[in-house]
Amino acid sequence: MARRATVEDVHEIAAGMPGATRWPDSENAIYQVSRRSFVFFRTPRPDAVDPDTGERYDDVIVFWVETEEDKHALVEDPTTPFFTTAHFDGHCSVLLRGSRVGELDRDELAEVVYDAWLARAGKRARARWLAEHGLAE
Repeated sequence: MARRATVEDVHEIAAGMPGATRWPDSENAIYQVSRRSFVFFRTPRPDAVDPDTGERYDDVIVFWVETEEDKHALVEDPTTPFFTTAHFDGHCSVLLRGSRVGELDRDELAEVVYDAWLARAGKRARARWLAEHGLAE
């Protein structure tokens, strides 16, 4: 059985993707491939707040997804901790609070990070990674 995911797993998996760079080296890390973000740790913003207290979430992680359909599949599934806000309407990404990462196991988290990387990587890098993992595009 896979273990529960951690925020450190997000960093480890994202940093381990081919061609991934982390910018800047701070708490609010941005992971990029080919200068395109695929995972980033967001600063507190007024669109993501605790519904009971109104306090801004300070632990939101953004993951790119390939399509709006992929986004809706994640945020509309009540078994996942993913969400979105009006600020991200029309944007192919989903949000996850760091405090809820443990609701996923490490394998589930890895799949989300892989998909985020695949959504932003160049065609050749994407094809190479898929081939190395026995997956067809």
